[in-house]
Amino acid sequence: MRKESLKFLETLVNTPTPAGFEAKGQRLWLDYVKQFADIVETDAYGNATATFNKGGSPRLMIAGHGDEIGLIVNYISAEGYLYFRSIGGVSPGILKAQRVNIHTAKGPITGVIGSLPPHLADKSAEAKPPKLQDIFIDIGASSKKEAQSRVRIGDPITLEGSFAQLTDEIMIARAFDNRAGSWIAAETLRLLSKSEKKCNPEVIATSTVMEEIGSRGAMQIAYSVKPDIALVVDVTHATDYPEVKQTTHGEIRLGKGPTLTRGTCNHPLIFERLDQVAKDEKIPVQYEASSRSTGTDTDAIFTARGGIPSALVSIPNRYMHSPVEMVHMADLEAIPRLFAAFACSLKKGEYFKVIP
Repeated sequence: MRKESLKFLETLVNTPTPAGFEAKGQRLWLDYVKQFADIVETDAYGNATATFNKGGSPRLMIAGHGDEIGLIVNYISAEGYLYFRSIGGVSPGILKAQRVNIHTAKGPITGVIGSLPPHLADKSAEAKPPKLQDIFIDIGASSKKEAQSRVRIGDPITLEGSFAQLTDEIMIARAFDNRAGSWIAAETLRLLSKSEKKCNPEVIATSTVMEEIGSRGAMQIAYSVKPDIALVVDVTHATDYPEVKQTTHGEIRLGKGPTLTRGTCNHPLIFERLDQVAKDEKIPVQYEASSRSTGTDTDAIFTARGGIPSALVSIPNRYMHSPVEMVHMADLEAIPRLFAAFACSLKKGEYFKVIP
């Protein structure tokens, strides 16, 4: 991977952006992508867009969400311990004995999630998963007053989980879901800006907010951008490790290419075009099925404005919604190439309609 692109990815995933608190990460994204765009913009809630080939046709939106799961301070006990709610899908089972960062008005402070030593534990309760409301954060405060002098109700919290490379190709981080997607949207614009091929469409790269709590930003941006076509990029579950049942969840392997999704919100003609472009460009892809909803921004975008032809392309990701999410560099790099080639395949004014 180009060293500047890798550094941007590392910085992006290390920047805390729990849903509803994305401003810092969105500013970072805008500062990077503006060098490849005709114009960059944000809206009231922080959805960010970067437009290439302004005035082209059709209007193609490439959407990755810029938020991550997290926690939020909900209560401070008399002893100075913090209790919290989840932002998005957080499993209580991964929280015990983790270091956390509480993002306060004066800057981040470190805390630890308390964990009872096995010597003190009730053996009959060991097999029971913890409940979120029973887990607490210790910031070293001796009283509620001391804790309140440092932390406010509503301060967001993220787990430790900085970017690291296990090998030249395998990377781990807390928030590949889905800063990797917003990175891909930006990298697609970079490839298009360097390409000598004629590109007909106007291409709008977007980094949306609040996907983890219901694709709220995607609803907003799909309405305001008014795309003719939308390509959405998010992570999907790699199923190539122990305890995952492939007969239920499909066969998705790390390093074997991104996945193209068929069914529900995925427009069949866009799927076929993406599949053909991947073959033409010799980009390996995998396939997965959607029988109801995808759980991504695609679900919100395809219903907007009477129906926007949309498709989901996903990054295989092991250990999703944990501090050690794992992705493969080759899978990441393949998607901007696929999206750029798809953009260049579009004819002026082309529109995708299932029934001609």
